[in-house]
Amino acid sequence: MKPDDIHDPEIVDETDPVEDAADSDGTTTEALLVRSDDALPSQLTLLPLSNRPLFPGLVVPLVYENEEMTRVVRELAASHMQHIGLVLVKDESGPYEPDNLYRVGVVARVAKAVEIEGHGLHLVVECLRRFRIDSFITNEHPIRVKATYRVETSYEDNVELRAYTVAVINTIKELLKHNPLHEEELRLFASRFDVNEPNRLADFAASLTTASREDLQDILETYPIYDRLKKVVTLLNRELNVSKVQSKIRERIDERVSDQQRRFFLQEQLHEIQRELGMNEDPRDKEIEDFREKAKKLKFSKEAQKAFDEELEKLTMLEPSSPEYGVTRAYLDWLTCLPWGRTCRDRYNLKAASRALNKDHSGLEDVKDRILEFIAVGGRKKQVGGSIILFVGPPGVGKTSIGRAIAEAVGRPFFRFSVGGMRDEAEIKGHRRTYIGAMPGKIVQALKRVEVANPVIMIDEVDKIGNDFRGDPSSALLEVLDPEQNSDFMDHYLDVRFDLSQILFLLTANQLDTVPRPLLDRAEIIHLAGYMPSEKIEIARKHLWPKQLREHAVDREEVVLTPAVIKHLVEDYAREPGVRRLEGLLKKILRKVARNVAEGKIETPVRIGVSDISDYVGKPRFREQAIKVGVGLSTGLAWTALGGTTLSLEATIAHYDRRGMKVTGQLGKVMQESAEIAYSYITANLERFGAPADFYDSAFIHLHVPEGAVPKDGPSAGITIATALLSLALDKAPARITMTGELTLTGDVLPIGGEREKLLAAKRLGISEVILPAANEVDVAELPKSVCEGLVIHYARHFRDVARLMFGVRMRPAKKQAPRPKAHHAAGNSSEEDS
Repeated sequence: MKPDDIHDPEIVDETDPVEDAADSDGTTTEALLVRSDDALPSQLTLLPLSNRPLFPGLVVPLVYENEEMTRVVRELAASHMQHIGLVLVKDESGPYEPDNLYRVGVVARVAKAVEIEGHGLHLVVECLRRFRIDSFITNEHPIRVKATYRVETSYEDNVELRAYTVAVINTIKELLKHNPLHEEELRLFASRFDVNEPNRLADFAASLTTASREDLQDILETYPIYDRLKKVVTLLNRELNVSKVQSKIRERIDERVSDQQRRFFLQEQLHEIQRELGMNEDPRDKEIEDFREKAKKLKFSKEAQKAFDEELEKLTMLEPSSPEYGVTRAYLDWLTCLPWGRTCRDRYNLKAASRALNKDHSGLEDVKDRILEFIAVGGRKKQVGGSIILFVGPPGVGKTSIGRAIAEAVGRPFFRFSVGGMRDEAEIKGHRRTYIGAMPGKIVQALKRVEVANPVIMIDEVDKIGNDFRGDPSSALLEVLDPEQNSDFMDHYLDVRFDLSQILFLLTANQLDTVPRPLLDRAEIIHLAGYMPSEKIEIARKHLWPKQLREHAVDREEVVLTPAVIKHLVEDYAREPGVRRLEGLLKKILRKVARNVAEGKIETPVRIGVSDISDYVGKPRFREQAIKVGVGLSTGLAWTALGGTTLSLEATIAHYDRRGMKVTGQLGKVMQESAEIAYSYITANLERFGAPADFYDSAFIHLHVPEGAVPKDGPSAGITIATALLSLALDKAPARITMTGELTLTGDVLPIGGEREKLLAAKRLGISEVILPAANEVDVAELPKSVCEGLVIHYARHFRDVARLMFGVRMRPAKKQAPRPKAHHAAGNSSEEDS
């Protein structure tokens, strides 16, 4: 008999339909079917196989960890169903549905079902026969199908098949020499193998190979025994060739590798196996491996890579109990936590930036415009790093929150730290590693926190930075902030250079006088002068009050503030430039309301009016202060760190015993000098202003600035003091006008600063006229129109302009003085008249 004529004779159940099976030569024979009621059911519930198909004659464990499949298998086990269909899915990642299933599988008997907590449901099944899916009864889980079975017959007189059987067995034996893993399986199979069952041998041999799932499914679907054995022999030979190549490679490696290298290789294999199995390993080895993994994700500079390699090698040689082990490990931790080469993408959308700035900030339009201009320029350069912006303004005006808004606008992480009172430069540049507990500086700590190399870093209170014997932090900041130096910034702890040039630095200060001059030279200054009352009312209404309602868990309908209440709080309780005190007052109101409601004293909703405010926050701190008008009185304008304020001056004649002047009110050196200059100028020009020329020859003047407990200093009270002194000499009260400006001995009025704050202070006092130095006219023109609304501003170049406005007098021309006679007395003994 020729091999091509070999077919599968099978037993026929005449009552069942017949399925055609293709032979190897392309002809077909009628395949006979087994009775369904003899052994196997005609309908099966299917379970999917994802890795590879199973073959008849095998006893295998199955594990289902998927939640949905676990439920299906649990229901099958609970129903005591003994037979199930196991079918391979076409796409491992695809869904469990009919279109994703092959049409030939194996029917299996469930031998055991065990559910292990945390590891899904475990089944032990015995695979019986092939089956083909005729049709699907249900498409939903669990899928049920109508099945057709095949029964293999004996091949006792088939010499060709026996020859193929012997070839398969010999190939398996050869394969076991190179891969002894299947030796136990072969022994068990041989104990049950019959030489007249080549079909079982073919299926068993196919299951031994590592062929692809598609090749194995092809063998499962091949019914003619000759074709099946032919394909199995091909798979076995391919598996044998791969095993021979692996053996040769292993032998060559063994010959080439020395004992020490083999030991290292085996240790590495052991560590990898332990890691995969989750077994305990040496903590030091795990740390070293973690450092290596971190370093692979970073783009070290050459200097940093060299330092990392050296320190890691040192760590491998140190014992964990060694003190130096902890120091080295901490250094490597810091080195691998820095964002080497890791940046975030900037945003330059001006509309989004404008929304971010306006979200939590009302007013400050000039500041917002300047920031938007800055972002627009950064969009053209595609970089905003390397810039230093210094926000200067009184407390509570939103310097820090503006910084956060800038970071949000450009899409960068934000980090803030304060240098107020800092006296140790190591806080900026880090400690040497020789010290116990050494750490990097604030800049490196910030980079570790934000995890990118181009954040927005805000350094607060640079005007309050100190220095002593431990160092000068302001000088250490120069290297951090200077664009020419910070690309190679070196922290003392890391001792490797890190590029800070991509960082956007923001500085804040309350005043410029105490900011170190080198820092000022490197920064772009933006003044935040403070809020006007109308802006503060708007901020309280739109931002502060809703925020406090959320923080105190109060609904908007439960507590209602009338608009007049907020205005009353701004004008009589919180006149400072910022809104910090105003926010504190709103908190106080809500705390009082919460307590009164809890004690049952009031019921919600609560409506608070102006008359109720004193019950919640006490009496007003500020009262309406009418400007004092009288002889020897004048009102000036002054700038403080908390904003603008009025300065009342009082001058009187204490006695006529001798000439002189006494100044009180805790004035600084600058104001004391201003008083002396004003006194000298007025006494020298009394006659020109229409006052008695000898008025101050025998009068002792006492000049006082009220609120003596408050220190006062600044170069802007000169014309105010001169006005009070001239009022005494003229015996005439000055007009109801406030003023500010410094005076020289020749009568020139010098420019001042803080125009916005001083004008707002005049408006709070209800004064409608102000005198400013003429040189400040340009500065006033740049102020918002709302600042100057309701004010009449006079500009003075010389004190004669001030005298004309305050007293209605005009300064007469100076008289030509006669030549002074020569003195005949000895030098050093000049008379009182000569002096």
